[in-house]
Amino acid sequence: MGVNEAKERLSNILNMPIMAYELKKILLEELAADTKDDIRKGVRDVGKKAEKAIKDIDEELYRIDKLMSFERKYSDMEYICGVDEVGRGPLAGPIVSAAVVLPKNFKIPYINDSKKLTAKRREELYDVIIENAVSYGIGSRNERYIDEYGIQPSNYAAMRDAIGRLSVKPDVLLVDAVRIPDIDIKEVSIIKGDSLSISIAAASIVAKVTRDRLMKAYSALYPEYDFDSNMGYGSQKHLAALKSLGPCEIHRRSFIEGIMAEAKLENIKQ
Repeated sequence: MGVNEAKERLSNILNMPIMAYELKKILLEELAADTKDDIRKGVRDVGKKAEKAIKDIDEELYRIDKLMSFERKYSDMEYICGVDEVGRGPLAGPIVSAAVVLPKNFKIPYINDSKKLTAKRREELYDVIIENAVSYGIGSRNERYIDEYGIQPSNYAAMRDAIGRLSVKPDVLLVDAVRIPDIDIKEVSIIKGDSLSISIAAASIVAKVTRDRLMKAYSALYPEYDFDSNMGYGSQKHLAALKSLGPCEIHRRSFIEGIMAEAKLENIKQ
């Protein structure tokens, strides 16, 4: 096996799908063994990279095992549901919540709090979650509801909708940071839960990808506000457009009152 063949073999292994981690590790071990005693340094270097990749997989699986500690705590329950939301802080667009029930002892490498992942990785993990979940539900409340009732009641309402759209009734809810009112299911509120529970992390990713896709669609309708980049948050370009053009239909009026008052004052000074 030459250097180029070894490099190609390593590249093919590393580009395997996320859930093929067990096969990936086996193939990496075979590659490391095949290259370990080769007289050519370039081939041996490929083997060293394979050994590092094996170590990375082991470390990631250890991290995932720790991420399943709450799920193990409630392993006597059949349906463990993670619940999380995305979109509390933006100036525009809805708040979106997701509820996800994963299969028991189901490991998903690289899953994490959605905010810690790249957009590409979130999309990959979203597909894995949707394809393998026992059930998932999505709820949302738009800007008009948020303006009328406030962000926290909107969050609770969206979470209740997400839970209500599951095809199974959870035995326990693992919820990121809050306790949802008016729910007749056992709840466990976990601070920073999207970094501590695989079920909440899964819900975080489903909610984030769902909302991001929606905001990209809104960006086609309102391109001036750069929603496909800022997702409704107050980026410099977004704020400049808001002050120059005023709000569009999906802006949360209760969130932008101060910004619009500042813009009005700036115009008076000019």
